[in-house]
Amino acid sequence: MPHFNPDVRLSEIVIKEPSIIPVLNRFGITLGTGDMTLRETSDSHRLDPDFLLSIINTYSDDEYFPEQALKSVQVSTIVDYLTKTHNYYTRFQIPNIERHFDALLHTSSDNSNLSLMRRFFESVKKQLLVNIEQDAQQLFPTLLEGKEIDDTGLFSQSPVAEMLTDLKNMFIIHLTGNYDLNLAYAVIVAIITLENDIRKNNRIRDRILLGQYKRNDQ
Repeated sequence: MPHFNPDVRLSEIVIKEPSIIPVLNRFGITLGTGDMTLRETSDSHRLDPDFLLSIINTYSDDEYFPEQALKSVQVSTIVDYLTKTHNYYTRFQIPNIERHFDALLHTSSDNSNLSLMRRFFESVKKQLLVNIEQDAQQLFPTLLEGKEIDDTGLFSQSPVAEMLTDLKNMFIIHLTGNYDLNLAYAVIVAIITLENDIRKNNRIRDRILLGQYKRNDQ
């Protein structure tokens, strides 16, 4: 598919790909972009337009990954973006899933499957928070100091995205009883959004940060 360029109006990009709205929020960009291009918006927010464009195109196209372009970006820029992404997970996306999940439970009839799925989400959340803490306390400082990674196993990601896929499938296959259809849909959409987000950010984390700084002892 054709990719966006920095001279396209940001509003046109958002209209075509509204899924990037949370991504823009991490850069401090909110709705109401007017007629400003992506380049003009980047300049007004003191952002690297090439980096912002690479992230937007990565989110818009699952087959797109600007590996060489991102390797030219400073490590501190990528770490800052991933840190903001982690904050978005903990402050917005996880609470959003929990809020809709709890409302769904409250308005549903006795449903052991739904209760089980809520407990499973807690295990997903716990693992995700462990990963975020590990990155913040160990991986990111190591990379910002310019050190090579001696033990990549220490920084390997647990399969949180796969766990979210399992949870989504539980809803589709095993949800029974009387429940609010709109709330169930809201939970599934929120789970899918987080799952896709994590997969895309893991590509940046693992292929660029880990791939570039992994010690090669061969």
